[in-house]
Amino acid sequence: MQNTHPISQDLVYVGVSDRRTALFENVYPIPRGVSYNSYVLLDEKAALFDTTDASVASQFFENVQAALASRPLDYVVVHHMEPDHAATLMDLLLRYPEATVVCTAKAAQMIEQFFGSKPEKVQVVKEGDSLSLGRHNLVFTMAPMVHWPEVMMTYDTTDKVLFSADAFGTFGALSGNIFADEMDFEREWIDDARRYFTNIVGKYGVQVQNVLKKAAALDIKMICPLHGPVWRSNLEWFIGKHDLWSRYEPEDRGVVIIYGSIYGHTEAAAMRLGTLLAQRGIKNIKAYDASRTHVSELVSECFRASHVVFASSTYNNGIFTPMENLLLDLKAHTWQRRTVALIENGSWAAQSGKLMRAEMEQMKDITIVGETVSLKSAAQPSQEEQLAALADAIAATL
Repeated sequence: MQNTHPISQDLVYVGVSDRRTALFENVYPIPRGVSYNSYVLLDEKAALFDTTDASVASQFFENVQAALASRPLDYVVVHHMEPDHAATLMDLLLRYPEATVVCTAKAAQMIEQFFGSKPEKVQVVKEGDSLSLGRHNLVFTMAPMVHWPEVMMTYDTTDKVLFSADAFGTFGALSGNIFADEMDFEREWIDDARRYFTNIVGKYGVQVQNVLKKAAALDIKMICPLHGPVWRSNLEWFIGKHDLWSRYEPEDRGVVIIYGSIYGHTEAAAMRLGTLLAQRGIKNIKAYDASRTHVSELVSECFRASHVVFASSTYNNGIFTPMENLLLDLKAHTWQRRTVALIENGSWAAQSGKLMRAEMEQMKDITIVGETVSLKSAAQPSQEEQLAALADAIAATL
């Protein structure tokens, strides 16, 4: 059965949600699923904006057929060639051989790389090129490295709609409502939106800033991303979040404590520090076990908060593996502009603090406050003063 949703007089949502896939990009847990968004614009000419992942192909083709209602498909606009949006492209062209593929030069190259052949009809576009469908005029703007080099966006000058590719997307399947203003987005979706951005696009803050500058010059009434809900109100709020994230500015003034603890002793010291911070008036402290919390959630929290405490056991004379993986991931995502405190533990040779500090020195604008609290096997009553001093140092910067 077809499952389309009208967005406006001429625009129809033909995307599909997926609640069966466990890992997005075979890396990131998606317990709330994900949507693969696709849109049909009906005018004198009909255009389809992107296809979907192969896992939802059957429903997608039913939706496209229903939206077109037996009329031909004139254009397929490919914003991004990643398979979750383009895996069904060649199958679509078998069904609609009259369609012309509209894409960037790099995307055209990637089509051949993925499928081993080129579509019969390809229209390569560059920055500022336009395409008239009749009443609707489409203008193409390039968005390289947001988050692949071939990415572009499309702006419908008639209805002032931005088809934004992966930008402004989020994890999470849609449940019938497709507009963000039909959901409690700030309570139920913002964590997935942040985790999506920071892990998928977070490395490319400079490139996102370039796209935001282009978007600022447009009169945008609606944003249609490739994942998650469509935005038709409160756009400034959501765009503002992306501005903060892509500038690596903290979203919240607060403390996140992340510990890597083998037998619980490092955890105990980290939790004592949390209590001492609370006694100094710090609110909304968050604590995470690096061994039990997926690294994508930890990366997201490190982007959200202004202050992060890293507490790690020493393991094989190095950083405890889950903590080391987190630090490497943060470095890969160019995490920066944060205040950090350190706790280390080691039964015979505590090395993790020195090694964590060395990782921080390779990141940009990381301020380490206080003295590293060094444990030998377990925190002793005499170290209460050291933990209290570290709490004072953190609180002073808040």
